[in-house]
Amino acid sequence: MNEIKANWKGNMSFEANVDGHKIILDADAEVGGQNQGPKPKPLLLVALAGCTGMDVVSLLKKMRVKIDDLQISVAGEPSEEHPIYYKKVKLTYLVKGQDLDKEKIEKAVRLSQERYCGVSYTLQQVAEMDYEIIYSNEEVPTQATH
Repeated sequence: MNEIKANWKGNMSFEANVDGHKIILDADAEVGGQNQGPKPKPLLLVALAGCTGMDVVSLLKKMRVKIDDLQISVAGEPSEEHPIYYKKVKLTYLVKGQDLDKEKIEKAVRLSQERYCGVSYTLQQVAEMDYEIIYSNEEVPTQATH
């Protein structure tokens, strides 16, 4: 069983402890927050991107498919009535590399969405889910180390 603890820090702010990592959650000023951290709902989208991204990277490694970079964008469309939840979620996978094996990449994404990603499965119970894959053979800039 997973368990987190969230401690109220005043106003609308909470500090969550997730596996020893602290996350500050807060709200916008117009609802009493001080914008000291992300709002809770967008963190669902972060969890989805991380979950499916880890699946795809792991599956591609097992399939011996080399990619240079993977970027995942997640857009959530909120409902209009309370409780406000994401009624539509769209994932966009931007895969960069040379001579990409599109068939295997599409299989890895599909397996993540249909079989492995528990966050995706959870959101599919309440939201219409969609995804697209965009391929690019652009060079990934080398990051300088400091």
